Amino acid sequence: MVVIEDLDIGNMSANAAGTIEIPGVNVRQKAGLNKAILDQSWGEFAGQLSYKQDWRGGWVIQVPARNMNRTCPQCGHVDADDRRSQAVFACVSCGHTANAADVAALNIARAWHARSACGHTSLGGASVQESAEARLGLVA
Repeated sequence: MVVIEDLDIGNMSANAAGTIEIPGVNVRQKAGLNKAILDQSWGEFAGQLSYKQDWRGGWVIQVPARNMNRTCPQCGHVDADDRRSQAVFACVSCGHTANAADVAALNIARAWHARSACGHTSLGGASVQESAEARLGLVA
């Protein structure tokens, strides 16, 4: 079982150009960010991960991505100011400090446990994939 964030890549890479009446700001910077997001192929990675897990009898579980990297694992406080930098998490409520990636990973695991305890598994559909051995008639 693998638990990942359910990222809304379409919204993350939305156009910042705006309209004639209300032009966008920092359009070139946003275009560069959009290209970087799309170049990472997060959607393709999640799809391939699900495909391989299905093939091997495993699961990929997606949990909502909202506030995973801004929620304190100690007190549950959510604040954008908790992220002092890309790598440092420091809760403004209780003072807990940790690596921001570790905080997000812990919150993702906790979100899965909370969802599974309530019976919400979000397993999605299984893909139908025949192994190479079965296609070649090497297994019964």
